[in-house]
Amino acid sequence: MHLHERGFRIATVYDRAGAAAADVARATGARYVERLADVTQSADVIITVVSDDDAMRQIFASSGDSLLSGAADKLFVNCATITPSVHVDVERFANAAGADAIEACMASSIDQARHGTLYLMVGGKREAFERARPLLEALSASLRYIGNAGRAAQVKALVNMVMNVNTAGLAEGLGLGEALGLDLTMLRDVFAQTGAASRVLETDGADMQNRDHATYFSAAHAAKDSGIATALADDADLVLPLAEAAAAQYESMVMLGLGDLDKSGVAELTFPSRRAKNESITRPR
Repeated sequence: MHLHERGFRIATVYDRAGAAAADVARATGARYVERLADVTQSADVIITVVSDDDAMRQIFASSGDSLLSGAADKLFVNCATITPSVHVDVERFANAAGADAIEACMASSIDQARHGTLYLMVGGKREAFERARPLLEALSASLRYIGNAGRAAQVKALVNMVMNVNTAGLAEGLGLGEALGLDLTMLRDVFAQTGAASRVLETDGADMQNRDHATYFSAAHAAKDSGIATALADDADLVLPLAEAAAAQYESMVMLGLGDLDKSGVAELTFPSRRAKNESITRPR
């Protein structure tokens, strides 16, 4: 929607949630299609956002319906947070098909995408980045070229790892505050003015207190992204106990059926007055 308002022509829209994609197509004058190959055929630049490694491999498959069909001279801008090596593979697949591919990792959420204020970290060949620059600048308030394919995805994994640790830590601090009978509004104000301050406190603190877990970044995605970071640590022969503990919290949310809540929902595991499986929780809108 933001690119449409900035004057970019949106050629086609594809999503497995067909009704939502059709609504966006109507709003932008685009065509809603049901085949990946039709997206590639109709556009010069294709933006992808998928959930995980498997989905990425599916849309860039070597056979069947795939974005790689007729991909010569196309540019793929891949925004998903996935394992860095998969971004490297996708660049290789795209180049073999005569196309360019970059990763444009987003350290922001829905509101920022809608208003063109994303923080974007880009990996891939420099010339492909320069080719995508006009579109990326329209989408972002801050744009940073990190390096070769996979490098931006590594940085994004670390961003989300630290964010997830902060979120889980904040939930524990507020949960202990409730157990001690402290006023949580007061406690958040003290946190904000001391060394406990963080961006997560600004975005998630009130939501944790008020049990408003409308989804901007889901607990399931937090679990997946924490897993990417801990796997990178394993490859580097490095032990990260805080990251592993945070990952376990988000994995617990998924196991409890709470993976569709925002990551702020991790507070449901730490507040003594709450029972994550049985009590009423504000679900994603």
